[in-house]
Formats: sequence, C-alpha cells, structure tokens
Amino acid sequence: MSEPMTGPRAKLYINTGVVTDRSDIYNILRPLLKQTVSYTYHRGTQITGQGTGWVERIVVDHPEIASYFTPLSICLNLDSFDYLQFDTTSEQLLIYTLVIGEERVVLEFAAGSPRLADPDEGAAARPLPRDAAELARDLRFIQMELLMSPEATDEDDDA
Repeated sequence: MSEPMTGPRAKLYINTGVVTDRSDIYNILRPLLKQTVSYTYHRGTQITGQGTGWVERIVVDHPEIASYFTPLSICLNLDSFDYLQFDTTSEQLLIYTLVIGEERVVLEFAAGSPRLADPDEGAAARPLPRDAAELARDLRFIQMELLMSPEATDEDDDA
C-alpha cells in the first residue's frame, strides 16, 4: 500500500494555466530561451510598448537583475512578476502573459512569423532570425557581447 504524500502536490497544466511557482514558471518559459519572441507591454488597458526581440536570459532569485525588453536582447527575471498565465491558440501556438499588478507583458513565440522591413527591398520584408547562427549571419543586426567586471565574476563563482 502506498504512503500518503506529505508535501504539496504538483499541479497539472494542459495547454493553459495560471502559474505562481517560480520553478514552474521557469520550466514553462524555458523553451523561449535563445528564441525570437514578439512582446506587448500593457499598463492597465493601454498598450505602452511592443516589439520583437531575442530572449537572452531567464533568471530567478536574482533581485539585482532587471527584466528588460529590447530588439537586441530580452532578459526575463521571474522575480519581476507576480504570476504567469499561458494559453494555447487554435494553431497550437503558446501565448505567455507575465503579470505584475495592473501591468502585463504578453510574449508569443515568433518562429519565422514576424518580419522586419528591409530598406533594400522596399516594402518587402524578411523573417527574423530564429537562432544564434541565423542571427550571426544576418547583416541587419549587430551582435554585442557584454563582459562582466572581475568583481561580478567572483561573486557568481561564490554562489
């Protein structure tokens, strides 16, 4: 006969859910790491920012790191948000909504669907890079590597 569980039971999410546990949020968002996503920032009922960017980092338990959204790099600090809501569209694509108070950021995987206008092609557009290799070959983007100071590297080694 099996013994009863003493700790909290794991939750079950099938295609949709509201997730508050940081490790569950991380695992649900992990497939977005090193991918291109579109993002829309809502403050109340107003859309105050939107764009398409590259998910560079997903962090948790680092209150000193901000979440930011730019076309070159996106960093998601899960401590910046109260919870994650995710839904599956009829096309089997996921929509992620990170919420803090009355503000939310909606993320959608942008595997080849969003397009940037290319000035050399007039109104025509080319798909955004889907991975690091495509990004490195695409002359529309400049890649930068930010080096950490030796003090920051020593602190990371101690953790």
